[in-house]
Amino acid sequence: MEQLERITQQPGVMGGKACIRGQRVTVGMVVAQIGAGRTVDEVLGDYPYLEHEDVMQALRYAAWRAEEREVLLHPA
Repeated sequence: MEQLERITQQPGVMGGKACIRGQRVTVGMVVAQIGAGRTVDEVLGDYPYLEHEDVMQALRYAAWRAEEREVLLHPA
């Protein structure tokens, strides 16, 4: 996985959710807007302190997380 230096997680910020550069904008908020049909430019208009690469990394992070596999362990 490439470096996603713009994606941060801190226990005291937005409940520990993945955020953009430590701000109170979560990856989920950005991805939900794109999923709802908004363009990157519209998202940037809503959050003028974000940059294009912030949105791109949020999408890459979400895609990476969606590919994760959960392995269930059975008790011995």
